Amino acid sequence: MVSPTPGTTTIGWIGAGRMGAALVRRLLAAGYDVAVYNRTRAKAEELAEAGATVADRPVDLAGRDVVFTMVSASADLAQVTSGEDGLFTDPARAPKVLVDSSTVSAEASAAVRVAAAKRGTELLAAPVSGNPKVVTSGKLTLAVSGPRSVFDEVEPMLTVLGRGVTYVGEDEVARLVKICHNVFLGVVTQSLAEITVLAEKGGVTREAFLAFLNDSVMGSVFSRYKTPAMVNLDFTPTFTMPLLRKDFDLGLAAARELEAPMPVAAAAAQLVAAACGAGLVDQDFAVLIEEQARRSGLTLQPENAAVSDGLEPVDA
Repeated sequence: MVSPTPGTTTIGWIGAGRMGAALVRRLLAAGYDVAVYNRTRAKAEELAEAGATVADRPVDLAGRDVVFTMVSASADLAQVTSGEDGLFTDPARAPKVLVDSSTVSAEASAAVRVAAAKRGTELLAAPVSGNPKVVTSGKLTLAVSGPRSVFDEVEPMLTVLGRGVTYVGEDEVARLVKICHNVFLGVVTQSLAEITVLAEKGGVTREAFLAFLNDSVMGSVFSRYKTPAMVNLDFTPTFTMPLLRKDFDLGLAAARELEAPMPVAAAAAQLVAAACGAGLVDQDFAVLIEEQARRSGLTLQPENAAVSDGLEPVDA
């Protein structure tokens, strides 16, 4: 097994998008030796200035002790692990541990677990909750499933990535935990949009209403974090509507399989799908407030208020 110590443990990272890059920077800041592959090489090269090595192919990371993957979809995960030049295609080398932080189905995860086992690699499913700014603030959380002994070995490395690392069980259960999380994310955001639009239609500014809400027992880290977007209508993407729709689809499919009715989630899923159909595919999912306002006969305007998102950077 590995002994995850900066300066001795080598790390590979596949997927250097906004989230992946932010997490790699935390590992580099903690002193780890990290090599990075990204399909668009320029994104990986941006991390070279922070000390990362850039790999040309996923298979070039096969000799690393631990490899992280953070890609967009199940097909992408299969490609970077078992596809052409994939991580598991070197007949002589394979990493000791693969930590996958992609949001994929349990079935896709199980297939990768089988492929990893054939190469002597242990898989930990480790989906995350957060976005690049949450990563920078040190407030990312991870749900992890797989062999408990492997989790115990690499937990010190995982704690570098954020404040909360929770072992949730064996095999693929972390995938369900993440899907449940993201379904709740969508439901809460739609509900927050509805009540904020209701307050504004009654003559209350969004800034005032959300300030009250955030200071009440109903406020949360999330409601505070989304306050600037909803007050100032800045929908710079952290998580887009198509990605949220994908997670609703996965969550409702799991609900059908497990015979767990989710009427509120199903209604929210239809509203997210409608937003996608209306072309809101590139903005942050907080744009749900504009859709809610449109259905309510209200045209929102940015309030241009200096409101905090509640996030303050924490050193790695």
